[in-house]
Amino acid sequence: MLEKTTRINYLFDFYQALLTPKQRNYMEMYYLEDYSLGEISELFQVSRQAVYDNIRRTEAMLETYEEKLHLYDKFEKRSNLMSKLQDKVKDDDAQEIINQLQELD
Repeated sequence: MLEKTTRINYLFDFYQALLTPKQRNYMEMYYLEDYSLGEISELFQVSRQAVYDNIRRTEAMLETYEEKLHLYDKFEKRSNLMSKLQDKVKDDDAQEIINQLQELD
């Protein structure tokens, strides 16, 4: 479950601009702010099932975006390569450049 939550959080970070405001609100509250379905449904005055359905559809949309754009996959690969490179490099100037590159993500 934690692995799924982490993945959805990353996908949300990458693709949230493609979501509607309502989808963004539900996802932020559920995944980032740890609201329950019941709490979200009370705030938006909709049924718990409506919130659940919206979150599941949005998760599927995020996965579809990732299948097409691969932003998260590329991010993971870049991070792994940067870690390997950092382990290999001894020069302080090169280490600083690697740190600056990592901060760009």
